[in-house]
Amino acid sequence: MSTSDEATSDLDTVRERLNVVTQETRFSLVQDILGHPSGLPTLKELDYVNPSRSQTTIRQHLQRLVDAGIVEKVELPEDHRQNDLPYTFYGISEEGRRFLKDHKLLRAEETLREIYDRVEKAAEIERYESAPRPER
Repeated sequence: MSTSDEATSDLDTVRERLNVVTQETRFSLVQDILGHPSGLPTLKELDYVNPSRSQTTIRQHLQRLVDAGIVEKVELPEDHRQNDLPYTFYGISEEGRRFLKDHKLLRAEETLREIYDRVEKAAEIERYESAPRPER
């Protein structure tokens, strides 16, 4: 592959990732992940802060973000799991963080955390929010 072909391929990858990230629902999910106190919300927490979207829709959009390398699905090791508490979480991947930073999409991270903190949460969501998270 020539240098020109590599540059075109890189540009296509960037364009595709920007398309994935800037789609309205996925952009909201990225913001919600960035705003979460641990940066690792569960599907249920993301569902809670996106009441106008179904859990199936959220799951599908998360998968697109995972496929694009922006988000990673992280699981708590089995020996750290507790009954009735979540063990699957979603966080911005290292590659995703670099991409978001390079494209000036991380500048509001602190503000997103403040907004997330102000959301009134049901007891179940507070319990999920305080669940043990995997080390990354």
